[in-house]
Amino acid sequence: MHFELLPQKEWLSPPTPAFRPLGPWWPVEVLSIELHEGDKLRIHRQYMMRRESLYINGEWAPATGDGVIEVINPANEEIIGSVPVGSQADVDAAVRAARAAFPAWSESGIEERIRILNELSAAIKDNTEELAQTITAEVGTPIGYSRMAMVGTPRVVTRSYAKMLESFEWEQEVRNSLIVKEPIGVCAFITPWNFPLHQIIGKVAPALAAGCTMILKPSKEAPLNAFLLADIIDQIGLPKGVFNLISGHGSEVGEYMSSHADVDMVSFTGSTGAGVRVSQAAAPTVKRVTLELGGKSANVALDDADPQLVGKMAIGACYQNSGQTCSALTRLIIPESMNDEVCEVIASRIARYTAGDPLEDSTRCGPMVSARQQTSVSGFIQAGIDEGAKLIAGGMGMPDDLETGFFVKPTVFANVTPDMTIWQEEIFGPVLVIATYESEAEALALANDSIYGLSGGVWSADGERAMAFARGMRTGQVSINGGPFNISAPFGGYKMSGNGRELGQHGMEEFLEIKSIQRPVE
Repeated sequence: MHFELLPQKEWLSPPTPAFRPLGPWWPVEVLSIELHEGDKLRIHRQYMMRRESLYINGEWAPATGDGVIEVINPANEEIIGSVPVGSQADVDAAVRAARAAFPAWSESGIEERIRILNELSAAIKDNTEELAQTITAEVGTPIGYSRMAMVGTPRVVTRSYAKMLESFEWEQEVRNSLIVKEPIGVCAFITPWNFPLHQIIGKVAPALAAGCTMILKPSKEAPLNAFLLADIIDQIGLPKGVFNLISGHGSEVGEYMSSHADVDMVSFTGSTGAGVRVSQAAAPTVKRVTLELGGKSANVALDDADPQLVGKMAIGACYQNSGQTCSALTRLIIPESMNDEVCEVIASRIARYTAGDPLEDSTRCGPMVSARQQTSVSGFIQAGIDEGAKLIAGGMGMPDDLETGFFVKPTVFANVTPDMTIWQEEIFGPVLVIATYESEAEALALANDSIYGLSGGVWSADGERAMAFARGMRTGQVSINGGPFNISAPFGGYKMSGNGRELGQHGMEEFLEIKSIQRPVE
């Protein structure tokens, strides 16, 4: 009888020329043995990424906290790795390293920063497959989207800051004053799980360009990609102490970083509630705080829009990354006159939005990141049913043919009113809600009827009319007729969606102080 050793998943296989792991992967016990092709046995064997050290002052150092954080693959509920639990003592060590590195890095030449950023971008590109496979395993993002958005976008963002430095104006003459822009200092970054590497790079790249030093605490749900990034940063030769990585629990490590007297700035991305706690912890030291928080963004079709196009595009605008996107357009607002046609388009197309194994190219919707998130999203779906919204697709329970994993059905509700829970609260899952209006003024009022203001969309056959409507929306960015995301434009929100901006020149300027030097008037 022939025996054949095969990996459980391609990404879990041992190193090959096309797959060069940056971090330590350890084989664990055989998971199952099954008959395959008559006389062959298929032996499933899993590989895990176990990280036992933190990256502090250019070296991997043992964590001083207790225990480990296990990382679970949300598609199959299996443990795929672990990271150490850092402590306040580890934060102190990282802050000391960043503080010691700041004088030299803040005065480093622009050409040196450009070189580092370009090398970092190139290294991310070279390791695209491992990074994408790791993020898919941590978050459940469909693999194609992981390659394109989860890794491709951070690579381009990093390169964009290298390009920006070539012409950035650090000084300006204003009458008898010289206005100087200087790096703010030591920065603490607390990042989420939904776009883990993108949210990290959205802070790390502009901070490096500005001349700041930093401490990163990644999400405990998806920390492995951050450790791979630290491997890359170590390999490209960034000076010691400029970048430091601490894993751990937000209630201890994150809040302590936010309150630390030697941290000059905190940049946080996550839930609004957690952002409030970060602000409260930072307040006694009056440090700068930037927050990128929740959203409940409106997608508005004006009465001259194409109903077929509106219905088609509304699905992707809501469901990208399985709906786990802060800027997702989750509230579709349409004229009463096109309600039936738009709902018919969406109902007919939603069946193609297949949920399943995120490593399959045909999968459009992966799992929720955790059992807790699955329970939360399911609770919102039940609330929509209980409060009388019309269910036109999806609903409660697991998608067909799926028994394991933290999945929910891609769901659409129509006849939603502003008093309903699913209209008011951020669901953070593949749930689209549809409301109708009679007048354009009512449409704008509905669009602005939210405590959030992160993103938005407008559809119209008349570009100038759409622009006028977009100007009235109280939100940080608006897409007209499906205008694509721009990594050089500022990203951030109004109201309880946060403060400050990321990406582009505005994102870099968040990491700069402004000094005015007055000279004698001749």
